Amino acid sequence: MKKIILLTLTLLCSKVYSQTFEVVPLGVYGGDHEDNLSSYLIGKYKANAYLALDAGTINAGIRKAITFKTFEVPAGRVLRDYIKGYFISHGHLDHLAGMIINSPSDTAKNIYATAAMIDVLKAHYFINDTWANFANEGDLPIRKYQYKRLKIGQIDTVTNTGMTIQAFDLSHVNPKKSSAVLVTIGDSSIVYLGDTGADRVEKVTNLENLWQSIAPIIKSRRLKALMIEVSFPNAQPEKLLFGHLTPLLLNEELGKLATFTGRDMLQGLNVIVTHMKPVSDNVDTIKRQLLENNSYKVNFIFPEQGKRMVF
Repeated sequence: MKKIILLTLTLLCSKVYSQTFEVVPLGVYGGDHEDNLSSYLIGKYKANAYLALDAGTINAGIRKAITFKTFEVPAGRVLRDYIKGYFISHGHLDHLAGMIINSPSDTAKNIYATAAMIDVLKAHYFINDTWANFANEGDLPIRKYQYKRLKIGQIDTVTNTGMTIQAFDLSHVNPKKSSAVLVTIGDSSIVYLGDTGADRVEKVTNLENLWQSIAPIIKSRRLKALMIEVSFPNAQPEKLLFGHLTPLLLNEELGKLATFTGRDMLQGLNVIVTHMKPVSDNVDTIKRQLLENNSYKVNFIFPEQGKRMVF
């Protein structure tokens, strides 16, 4: 009996210590629900030090997050103290409105983004005409937020988190730009993509470049999850995708990824499906189409607002 108990405790401890990342979805949809728009807190397991991957919804998501409710952590404390910075993939409101609206109650921290994205914030959001300029550049800056420009392919440190990030270009209604980011803790990584169209539709090679870059991480089983959007069901005409993916197009891109990794290496890969458009029965249809045509046998995960995921 003692041996069984010790073995059980050993297995439980091994499972706990093998967990590197926690991801808290503050918002999961790609529109329509202003209290549930794209934003995911990512950080080292149980460290309470997060980078927000996009910021469409912040406070509403914090208030619904089970992990913070369980420990009775005030939403304001999570905003001010637990979120250490923001990665903003592109300039659409469903990816940054929460950061803008909550900026008066926030504390000093960094905004990590490509130079093109920071230009959008400087030109359209933190300009005093639409919102007070809480950033450190531009007209009458309050200097609460510091812009940190990410160079494509360069590894940068996320302050006070123990994480590094590496940015990649995406195409979202070519030639408009979006971006992806590879987040790394030690020898484990998660890659998060902002809005993106398929290379074939967008007539670019941005996703191919990303797949080639992360293929060695997948082959060595160090990629904990791929977070990628699927906004529309397959019935959506390609000319009306507006820089987004369908289940068929995601499979097309997974096929391209498989050319760099080998098909077998994708089996069991955690693929977190983001940015579904919650119109009519879109969400249920997208889930069904992905699961029914899972030719690469990835592990599709459909995040729910407020429900923590551990990898």
